[in-house]
Parts: sequence; structure tokens; C-alpha cells
Amino acid sequence: MGSSPQLGRAVPDFTLPGGVLTGETFERRDYTLSAARGRAVVLAFYPGDNTAVCTKQLCSYSSGLETFGELDAEVWGISPQGVDSHESFAHSHGLRMPLLADTGRETARAYGVAAPGIGVRRAVFLVGPDGVLRWKHVALLGATFQSLDTLAEQLSGIKST
Repeated sequence: MGSSPQLGRAVPDFTLPGGVLTGETFERRDYTLSAARGRAVVLAFYPGDNTAVCTKQLCSYSSGLETFGELDAEVWGISPQGVDSHESFAHSHGLRMPLLADTGRETARAYGVAAPGIGVRRAVFLVGPDGVLRWKHVALLGATFQSLDTLAEQLSGIKST
């Protein structure tokens, strides 16, 4: 596992294929982190589509997208599954945030969350509008996840700085 980005420092840029469910259509495109400058971005790394904890986590974030929007932030889910898997996952659970495919785990390695066996550790990185890491949480076991309330509280701190 590589080293994780440090608080107060610029995070590694990346471009990953993905898609977002808009109405009934899953719109595919590439997502580049540096292109999101000007808004905070919540990077939610998760081990797998359609697994119990990941489904609860992403459903929670998806149902809270208005809260993130009010804080001028967007949420990107990132896992090693391909875009086809993400499309099925999004349709099955009505997930409304972009789901990105890090199939080679290069981005997970750049963020220090690639893990043998499970593929990716459950982790959340809050990236400020300037591309600087403002807050992070990397789970050791990944049986729980950071709540919408916790993320909103952390994002409020970013917005006011």
C-alpha cells in the first residue's frame, strides 16, 4: 500500500472512466479531478458494487446529495469494478452520484488505499476547491463508513475557510 496524501497538500490528479445515473439513463464519460476545481469533491473509495456495507454507504450519500450540493461539493464513488458493473449498481439502487472505475487500482495506489485481498480499503478524502486535501478517513477493516453528517460537518469547515 502506497502512502496516503497528506492534509494541507495537493492531492494526486487522475482521470477515470465512469458514469452517473440521470433519470433512467446512465451517462458515461471520463472524470478528471482537476476539472472539478472550484468545488469541493468527496472521493469515496469503496471495495465493491452490490456488497452490503458499500450499498448502505453509497445509498446514504446518494440520498444526501442535496446536502452535499448545499455545501458546494460533489461526491464521486470509486471502486475497482468496471463501468458496466457501476451502471448495474446505480440502476439497482437509484444511486445518483458518479461511480468511477479504477480497474487497475492506479488511483487507489496513488491515494494509499489499495489493499491485497479486498482490492481497495474503504476511505473518504475531502478535496477542497483548490485541489488540496482537507480531511480524510481510511478504514482498517471497512465494516463501517463515514456518515453523511460527519462529511457535511467536515465540508462546512472547508467552506468557511
